[in-house]
Amino acid sequence: MPGPLSNFGKNLLNKWRSASGAVLTAHCLLCENPAPARGVCDACWIELPWLTGPGCQRCAHPLPTPGICGRCLAEPPHFDHVFAATRYRFPVDGVIQSCKYGGRLSTIRALTAMLIRCKPPQTELIVPMPLSPQRLRERGFNQALELARAVASSIHAPVDAALCVKTRETLPQTRLPWKERRKNIRGAFVVLGDVTGRHVAVIDDVLTTGATLNELARNLKHAGAASVTGWVVARTVAAGGSAA
Repeated sequence: MPGPLSNFGKNLLNKWRSASGAVLTAHCLLCENPAPARGVCDACWIELPWLTGPGCQRCAHPLPTPGICGRCLAEPPHFDHVFAATRYRFPVDGVIQSCKYGGRLSTIRALTAMLIRCKPPQTELIVPMPLSPQRLRERGFNQALELARAVASSIHAPVDAALCVKTRETLPQTRLPWKERRKNIRGAFVVLGDVTGRHVAVIDDVLTTGATLNELARNLKHAGAASVTGWVVARTVAAGGSAA
């Protein structure tokens, strides 16, 4: 199975560099077939790696039967629940990477449609996962904020992009063993407002171990949030499909 930076991803980037806006509007991101407004044709949509079946009631990792996974039982997270649309694998991984690292914001409508498909509940407030100032300067945009705006428009919920800030650059979580990820992200977020009694949804593109979401949720709970849920397009699934 193709992995990150697969031929699909490279071909997709090359295709976007030469394509016109009109073509992007009319054709599927993943093939040459006509596509509806979401940007992915019906045939490709059906074949996406949807995250279906029972899963952990806290972190959304697949389980044989509904319940709470061993990791969440051993170390209960600060977030209350995660809504995840797909598994983080081909071709969703390529679409997300082309958005984040290739600046292809035309993918946002497709990623938003994927997220909306998992039917997250109505919420009082949407918060995008913040980027550090350095990463924001390098990238030029925050893909989580773009997703949050698009999702908020669909479900008519307010977005507060200034409520939470990431105060320092951290090592990329993907380069660290999962046990080191909490230490890496500890103390990296600040909540600048009072969210006492509010139900907050944090939007991001990918969830792996949940360490980043957990740290932001910890800060939001300290600021008074009644609940914190994570809404993500894709969730990394451990080999074998069960939580470690």
